[in-house]
Amino acid sequence: MSSDAGNFPTWRGRWTFILAATGSAVGLGNIWKFPYIAGENGGGAFVLVYLACILLVGIPVMVAEVMLGRRGRHSPVNTMRAITAEVGARGYWRGLGWLGWMIAMLVLSFYSVIAGWALAYIPEMAIGAFQGVNAQSTKDIFDTMLQDRDRLILWHTVFMLMTAAVVTAGVTRGLGAAARVLMPILFILLVILLVFSYWHGDFARGFSFLFSFDFSKLTLRGVLEALGHAFFTLSLGVGAIMAYGAYMPADASIGKTVLTVALLDTVVALMAGMAIFPIVFAHGGIDPGAGPALLFVTLPVAFGAMEAGILIGGLFFILVVVAAWSSAISLLEPGVAWLAENRGFNRFTATLLLATVIWLLGLGTVLSFNDWAEYKFAGLTFFDGIDFLTSRILLPLSGLLIAIFVGWVLAPDVSKDELNGENSVAWPLWYWVLRYVCPPAIGIVLVVGLYDSFS
Repeated sequence: MSSDAGNFPTWRGRWTFILAATGSAVGLGNIWKFPYIAGENGGGAFVLVYLACILLVGIPVMVAEVMLGRRGRHSPVNTMRAITAEVGARGYWRGLGWLGWMIAMLVLSFYSVIAGWALAYIPEMAIGAFQGVNAQSTKDIFDTMLQDRDRLILWHTVFMLMTAAVVTAGVTRGLGAAARVLMPILFILLVILLVFSYWHGDFARGFSFLFSFDFSKLTLRGVLEALGHAFFTLSLGVGAIMAYGAYMPADASIGKTVLTVALLDTVVALMAGMAIFPIVFAHGGIDPGAGPALLFVTLPVAFGAMEAGILIGGLFFILVVVAAWSSAISLLEPGVAWLAENRGFNRFTATLLLATVIWLLGLGTVLSFNDWAEYKFAGLTFFDGIDFLTSRILLPLSGLLIAIFVGWVLAPDVSKDELNGENSVAWPLWYWVLRYVCPPAIGIVLVVGLYDSFS
């Protein structure tokens, strides 16, 4: 393990950061949301717009966030404190670090519960619980699980312990090792499922659903959805990428590294679509646009009706857990790093304390599906409220503030120095896009999201 700033640890190499950041970006949304929204919004037409949004919004903001992390060489909270002091920015910009940490804790609290559902489905698949079932039966199985408070708490606990175990081990033996193991496993599982879909699914129809260029289905709302997903899929605004950037070697190219992460994240999403939809289309009566229900209600019907369904279904839910696990690790790390830096905790104690707080908060999500289901504020359960607050308000707000801070508050020489922008063709283009394209684009996502919620 090397260090570029005192005794602060760094990744063993550029590819360790790439795998860790890709693990942070790849999550549940890649497995079902991206394929679904792409198919519903013109397939290949949507993919083209999505890729343009990745280039114009996702990558510039991710470069800015990684650059801040490497410049500060601390947790996001202390990084913002150090950088604002360095450039003489107003003190309230320090709050950007706190905002990311708060979002990460809130998101992980319900993310852990949902990942626990996928964990619960692995033994169900193994014992053949879905063999020969219909859609109503799988819905009943899923509803029964949601009503079982103790079962949800059990799997929520298991997932949080899995996440805490990796973070406790530190940057090299924990985060780095997990990235080098989990991401190859994720790609191997995806390839296995992809090959199975090719031989046993309706691959031609799945390919057409995801990649046919139907611009008539691509509405303005679909373009905004592509913009929003391009921003959120890279795990921006939650402090995770800033924290990971702090461990990035000084000689690694941030721009090339971020481009690689964005490419891998997109490839995973497309591979997931081509693994899922041929299976869906091979079994009549299954709605490919089922959204979240596709994962826990619709797909198990297909797994239960196919040859080797127990094996393939089990591998699929292991894939979902691996994707969720890699993201959860990155959400827990920023807060642990701050506690270790500022409060004198060792990593074990800091991880245990923060994981316990997040676990307790996650109980609100668990109870939202059973004991507290009838208790709503403004029509929202506890889970709905946390989800709305993070996805519709705090995440785009955090991304917007990052773009404004780096583009308008931070002196250009700082980013130019960190990004090796002297005599670079790419740096002026990136800087212009970050200042003039990203803020209005993210602002539109924020406003439209709020409008949709209240209309």
